[in-house]
Amino acid sequence: MKNITWTLLLLFWTGFTLAQKRPALERPNIIVILTDDQGYADVGFNGSKDIPTPGIDRIAQNGVVFTSGYVSYAVCGPSRAGFITGRYQDRFGFSRNPLLAPKDSIMGLPLSEETMADMLKKAGYKTGVLGKWHMGTHPSLWPNRRGFDEFYGFLEGGHQYFPEKWDINSEGEARTQYDGYRTKLLRNTQRVEETEYLTDALSREALNFVKAHQKAPFLLYLAYNAPHAPLQATEKYLSRFDHIEDPRRKTYAAMVSAVDDGVGALMDLLEELKIEENTLVFFLSDNGGPTKDNASDNSPLRGFKSDFFEGGVRVPFAMQWKGQVPAGQRFDHPVISLDIFATAAALAEVKPKNELDGVNLIPFLTGDKKDPPHQALYWRNFDRNRFAIRTADSKMILQPDTEFLFDIESDISESKNVISADPSRKYRLAERIEQWKKILIDPAFLGLLEDKEYNRLHTDRFTPETKEND
Repeated sequence: MKNITWTLLLLFWTGFTLAQKRPALERPNIIVILTDDQGYADVGFNGSKDIPTPGIDRIAQNGVVFTSGYVSYAVCGPSRAGFITGRYQDRFGFSRNPLLAPKDSIMGLPLSEETMADMLKKAGYKTGVLGKWHMGTHPSLWPNRRGFDEFYGFLEGGHQYFPEKWDINSEGEARTQYDGYRTKLLRNTQRVEETEYLTDALSREALNFVKAHQKAPFLLYLAYNAPHAPLQATEKYLSRFDHIEDPRRKTYAAMVSAVDDGVGALMDLLEELKIEENTLVFFLSDNGGPTKDNASDNSPLRGFKSDFFEGGVRVPFAMQWKGQVPAGQRFDHPVISLDIFATAAALAEVKPKNELDGVNLIPFLTGDKKDPPHQALYWRNFDRNRFAIRTADSKMILQPDTEFLFDIESDISESKNVISADPSRKYRLAERIEQWKKILIDPAFLGLLEDKEYNRLHTDRFTPETKEND
């Protein structure tokens, strides 16, 4: 009788313990590592030979490579707005790269939009963003007002990498658009004196965030600005690439290697803290490489940052969730950065405020769902009247002067335009685009390419500093 009693007590205690653990497993930690302007071919899991990326490749080896992984736009700001909301950014007018305009509350992510951090906080997550924000410089648009408990980084679309170049205290001291690259970093709403190379500082802060919040579910958005220009690297990383003769490519490789060191250290920490199996980790770039600007490599893709050929919107994209998603997968169906938000919402069991355009990827990766995650993916460049659509087997780009249609599964390099040979397919895809257009709105603000026009309309843009909110 005593043995039966002890057995029942043991079963009860085991069940209780599992029940205590289950909520954590149902609400996994989520880490999104986003690089800036990284080329499709510039990771080991996509075949890089001259830039080893063992840290980043661990994510691919432990999980899945999305061979047809896309972002929602071909330049930084709109792409990030799509990712952070899980919605096509043209739904809410974030159609351009925002300007440095700290007095303008409209210049950035509208307050009507729920960020991933807003959403996950409803499920009790601790939330942090490190690095590049680019969602607005007005105080009402800062990360701590958009759902993030912790922020360490900068507000603008780019930044100098060496601390000695950070000679402006705040955006209020800027007198040109690119003065924002020179601001001191922010910890939440306070300026700080940083001494490390920027990429190393962001990696350090990522480790500190995970250590501090290892017991609670957390969202970490690690937004490296590397390898975005300016091309700047320390000797520690440059010395690894003496085999690269092109000095620009060498510096670019060093910048990617600095990111890779940080990613590797973060993967080590998850393993050390024994939270690997309760943490999803995504890795991707915000758009394709601008090959002429930073010597990146998008091969075998056609095109580069800012256009809708594959080289502009198809990016290195991988994910791991050890113990939940089978390792070593190569998932060929098209997916998009918008899916990260939808996946997080499903796993946290939170109903988003707004209608999403992404889907929960996990059932497709575990084999529970066999169909492709998306019937079609879409892009719009409002200012150039350019649209694109990707389906399972087709990619079409429509613009005023030229139209393109590619058999994308067999022609990843988009080398043969078959638009004239298949008018019926063109018609079907164009009809889909017309239907998609109905959910879009015009741009909400003037962007980077309208800098002079914005200055003409806002003559007080660079007048004396506005007070920053504590």
